[in-house]
Parts: sequence; C-alpha cells; structure tokens
Amino acid sequence: MTDAVPAPRRANVVGLGLMGGSVALALTQRGWHVTGDDLQDDVAGIAAARGIIAAIGLDPSAEITVIAAPVLALGELAKRALAETSGVVTDIGSTKASVAAAVDDPRFIGGHPMAGSELEGLDGADGDMFEAAVWVLTPTASTDDATFSTVAAFVHDLGAEVVALTPQAHDDVVAVISHVPHLTAVTLMGLAARRSNEHSALLRLAAGGFRDMTRIASGHPAMWLDICADNRLAILRALDGLISGLGSMRDTVANDDREGLHRRLIEARDARTNLPARVNQPQHFAEVRIAIPDRPGAAAEVFTLAAELGVNISDFEVVHSAEGNRGVAVVLIDAEMSELFRGGLIARGFRPAIQRLS
Repeated sequence: MTDAVPAPRRANVVGLGLMGGSVALALTQRGWHVTGDDLQDDVAGIAAARGIIAAIGLDPSAEITVIAAPVLALGELAKRALAETSGVVTDIGSTKASVAAAVDDPRFIGGHPMAGSELEGLDGADGDMFEAAVWVLTPTASTDDATFSTVAAFVHDLGAEVVALTPQAHDDVVAVISHVPHLTAVTLMGLAARRSNEHSALLRLAAGGFRDMTRIASGHPAMWLDICADNRLAILRALDGLISGLGSMRDTVANDDREGLHRRLIEARDARTNLPARVNQPQHFAEVRIAIPDRPGAAAEVFTLAAELGVNISDFEVVHSAEGNRGVAVVLIDAEMSELFRGGLIARGFRPAIQRLS
C-alpha cells in the first residue's frame, strides 16, 4: 500500500501582469495549485494556457491570496478577497500607507517585493524573480501574528528575505530608493533626448554609467502614474532633498571647490561600498531564539526592530514552545550584529537566546 500523496497547497493571485505572473509561476514551479484572475478577461486564459495558473477565478479555500494590481485598486481588491476567501491576504504594491488605511483586518498584511524587470506582462514572468530579493511586509496594529507568520513563511519559500516596516516608513524609504531614482532617470533620459537634437551622436555614444543610471526609465509608464499620485508627499520630500543636493553640487562645481568635491566623491564611494551584502558562510551567522509574548503584533515587532537596527534576517521559522501555546521565533542573523539585536530585543521585553553557528 503506497502512501497517499499530500494535496498541493492552494493560493490565489489577483492580477497577472509581470509581478503577479511571476508570483504565480514561482508558486506553480513549487507545486502549489494556483488560481488566478485579472481585470483583463483574456490574461487569465493566457496564463492558464501557459501553465502559469491551474484555474481561473478566486479559490475560496486558498491559504493565501496575493493582490498584484495597480496601487489605487489594491484596497477594494483586498476587501473582496477577504470577503470571499478564508485564508490570509497580502498585496505586492509599491505603496503601502493607503492600502493599510483602507483595509483594517487581522487577516491582511501589506507587502512589497523589491524586485522587477523592464519587461511587461506575462511575457516577462519569471519564477526566479524573488530569489535573494528583499520583500517588505508592513504590519499594522490590527495584523494578527498568525497572518504575519504565514505571509513571512510564504515569502521565505519564494527565496526572498523579509524586512518589516510600518506602512508610512516603507513609503518614505521607497520614495528615496525607488520612486525618485525612477523619476531622476526619466528626467536625465529626457535631457539626453533633447540634447540629441543638437548633437546627433549623443545617444549613439551613450553607454556605461549613463545606461546604468537610465535603465529603470524603461519601466511601465502607466504604473508610475498611480505610484506618483499615491505616494505624492513622500516623493515630493525626496525630490526636494535631491534638488537641494544637486544645487549644492552645482555650487561646488561652479566654485571650483576641488577639496569639497573630492570629499563628496569619497563619501559617496564609501557609502556605496558599504551597502549590505549577503554572507553565505555559516560561521558568520548566529541563531536567535525568541519567545513570542502574548500581545498583539509581537511577532512583527521582531522584524520591525531588525529593520530599525539594520539587522539582516536571513532565515526564520516559528516553532512550538514548551511553555504552553506560545510560539518561539527562530531567526538567523549576521553574527556580528547579534549583541546589538539582543539589546534591542531585551529593551522591548523579549527573552532572546543566541548561539553562533559553527
């Protein structure tokens, strides 16, 4: 008598463009039964024909529903999914404050994978897109710990690293690292295009650094209309900072301030060099076991604290505690950050136990 084959895990993906299609494909490749839907009637049919999804519509028994739609539509689609399914619901939009304000439900948590492609639609779907990517989760006071843990585990299964931020902190951060860089690339590309009318060789000569800086300007234009509308204030603050910095740089160059320019170049190079990098050697990691206290949002606090302290959580799981029904979060971090993380956890009422890996 052979052992019964376990039923596949079930998920919904609402919105089957580049990002939603990539989530659906990644899940299908991992053996999930994926049901998909899209605002454009023919897209779901194409996804089914290509084997990206197994069924069309909304599976009420799916353990997770991922909303991958334009940011201004996220709230209503999330509410529909919560009403029509029994599992947890998350989204993968580029802005988080507005959907967090619109959806106040313990089964919902906002998310944003920091990944993408210049390609568009299902043709660009990539099941490996989220490998080694950072995936931000934005829990609120109403987010249930079980919801956070379920979605964080789901993100980890897709190969991504979880970082937790408040919705507003997320929007402020991505305005600086994503939204304004995109608008800057668009502006620089426009400047080069206009100058090419005067110098016919300009765009033919463009290479190297210019192509690197303007690569993101080839992204989907329609998506950016909603992003700029939804995250307007944070983007304006970041643009003001950029404009001020460029004005200062202009003065430095205009005044032939070689010492000042050299200092700024060195500072920028050092900051770029010190961007976080992944460490693969086990001896560089420490395992942290954290008993989760009986208070709402405690599990998410661990990840939020890690983000605040700049601690990279490379892996995690939640295990059963011998102290009753409470869970224990087991996270893997860079060993050199363990004491900083320990202090922050203790200050917030947690009881961490840390062991370096050998």
